[in-house]
Amino acid sequence: MNHWLLRPAMLGLLWGQLLLLGLISLGWNLIAAVLYPLLARRRGMEVGRAGISHGYGLFWTIANASGLLKMDAHALDPLRDEPGLIVVANHPSMLDALMLVARLPRSACVMKASLAHNPFLGPGARLARYIRNDSALGMVRQAVADLKSGGQLVLFPEGTRTERRPVNDFRPGFTLIAKLADAPIQTVFIDTDSPYLGKGWPLWRLPPLPIEFSVRLGRRFLPADDPAAQLAEIQDYFAESLKPSSPPAC
Repeated sequence: MNHWLLRPAMLGLLWGQLLLLGLISLGWNLIAAVLYPLLARRRGMEVGRAGISHGYGLFWTIANASGLLKMDAHALDPLRDEPGLIVVANHPSMLDALMLVARLPRSACVMKASLAHNPFLGPGARLARYIRNDSALGMVRQAVADLKSGGQLVLFPEGTRTERRPVNDFRPGFTLIAKLADAPIQTVFIDTDSPYLGKGWPLWRLPPLPIEFSVRLGRRFLPADDPAAQLAEIQDYFAESLKPSSPPAC
């Protein structure tokens, strides 16, 4: 096939996978809207988190099979059933949370409070009892309570996708949560050379193929008495440990 025909075909296939992701999400949120008033809080949380994880896992199974979008996050498997754990990772792409949650079915994410009322995302997030960021104090309290009850917390300390490589400045909060919940912090590195769905990369633009992501475990930090000092220590550790990667092409 001529290159000028192949490129639109590959872009169409990639968009098709993202459309599939949207349909999986919509389907689960319709189910979650029905289950939310029927299930007790604890049971609803377990079902909600497992449902989101399995939905994302289905997406990655199909994406990997296509050969265009590949993800290797098996390094997370030993963490799967560990209670009371904070998982922090760098944030190169919009797909990062999907990778981590797909392998960690008991985990919760911090979400924008406005998304709780989004009909396409809110029902699933509410059923899973994801942590809302209405206020910093409320977010910390919710996260601590969730960790103490045996949950996991997935966080991206940069707060947004990476703009200044290797990592943006970390936002405070997760080291304080670790101290209050007496929860260890497991560092996770997401490695990719692809700019796709990174900061400033438009959805319609086809990147070099295949798009590959891999996940590796870093050091584990015990909660510290000085959360601010530990925040700086972990940020430095990320900056030193991330593999060099090329910035998005102009």
